[in-house]
Amino acid sequence: MNDAPLQLFNSLTRSLETFVPVHPGEARVYTCGPTVYNYPHIGNMRAYVFADILGRTLSWKGYKLTHIINITDVGHLTDDADEGEDKLEKMAAEQASQGKQADIWQIAKHYTHAYWDDVKALNIRQPATWSVATDYVEDMIQFAKSIADKHCYELDSGLYFDTSTVANYGRLARAATEDGAKELQGRIDTVEGKRHAADFAIWRKTPPGEIRQMEWDSPWGKGAPGWHLECSVMGEKLLGFPFDIHTGGIDHREIHHPNEIAQNQAFCHSDASGANIWMHNNFLVDRSGKMSKSAGEFLRLQLLIDKGYHPYAYRMMCLQAHYRSELEFSWDGLGAALTRLKRIIMAADGLKDVAANAASHPKLDPLLEKFDAAISDDLNTPIALTALEEVLAAKKIDAGQKRAVVERMDAVLGLGIFDVTREDLRLRPKAAQLSENEIDNALTRRKQARADKDFATSDAIRDDLAARGVDVMDGDPLGWEWKLG
Repeated sequence: MNDAPLQLFNSLTRSLETFVPVHPGEARVYTCGPTVYNYPHIGNMRAYVFADILGRTLSWKGYKLTHIINITDVGHLTDDADEGEDKLEKMAAEQASQGKQADIWQIAKHYTHAYWDDVKALNIRQPATWSVATDYVEDMIQFAKSIADKHCYELDSGLYFDTSTVANYGRLARAATEDGAKELQGRIDTVEGKRHAADFAIWRKTPPGEIRQMEWDSPWGKGAPGWHLECSVMGEKLLGFPFDIHTGGIDHREIHHPNEIAQNQAFCHSDASGANIWMHNNFLVDRSGKMSKSAGEFLRLQLLIDKGYHPYAYRMMCLQAHYRSELEFSWDGLGAALTRLKRIIMAADGLKDVAANAASHPKLDPLLEKFDAAISDDLNTPIALTALEEVLAAKKIDAGQKRAVVERMDAVLGLGIFDVTREDLRLRPKAAQLSENEIDNALTRRKQARADKDFATSDAIRDDLAARGVDVMDGDPLGWEWKLG
């Protein structure tokens, strides 16, 4: 039931393409990972939920998956261009000015582990390798040396890639068009001596009189690699050129990935982009303006948890929209996603103690086909979710057969349907006034009052709980829920 051809949208050609692996039976995927200078916000994490669904879909289709996600702990400047400070060096300086931890290696380690915590909380599968940029600096130097003579030039500030030396530079961003070129050029700062506005740093020299915490010797002087170099090097080193799919956020489509492609072309002595398919998820939009890291308490996954929302509610929210569509964040929308997830968990509850039975069923087989057609159509998770819900709602079907189908679907969606309970989804908001023991004690008193037909006391206890953020649910086995405002 997974026979539909897998169609994926290639940002490079702006078209749907049938996935044909470079190596038969294998799928090799590279995902641009985080720059570990701060906590990831939930907009960042949408990219990794998307990449996880892609990887799970490739596994569903029977491919042996090799998925690489990099950790950028050096080289990424504050404005994605060729001027400004390295994000890690800037954070270390800010920490030092506040008397806090200023060791750049420890800062990178702290935020890497914070990112990994979010990955785990969102049920994102572990990649084959977490490739850490600073582990590959010598490889980056060798890569740069191999392309320097034909494609680079040296300035006082570093080694720069001459974008005129490769064919169709910027085609991923559509910079070849007049409007695209203006948009791209508007995002690139001028560096004195650059031959073309779009040229970019391969190696950035440490300025005279300055000492960086992360710097290495190179043929072009002491310094650090450019941000774009790391992904080319680690992609080639770990997956080999060409590999199948490169993913990232849509913000990478305009500068980072075109520069990566230019490096790959130079290294391969061809017009090949390094990956056969380039895929980009769209933005998570926050109308409140709190998602930005510059806004202080930005929208981290931990903030959602502190407000009582299970991380899987955010995963559900992501799956309800197609990855190429903008997704607007709101607390109401997150609450609706949590409610939908709870209904799915409740519907599957009766299947938890049943052994899976993989036998086909005339009612379930068409729903499996619907599910497969949806995820094969450029990862159409909104339709795939409806197929799952139709399976759970189907009547007069052997429970073991239903469980087997739900297990298969959840292997792609990753909602933990048989791993979490509805009670697990009932997280205590950080600002809640009551502990769960206090709630249970109040409900015990209320039960006794109802038994004594003291309905005034019973109602008073219920109203007091409601005023303190607890919704009493008579007749529901769960008994009560937090009211998430």
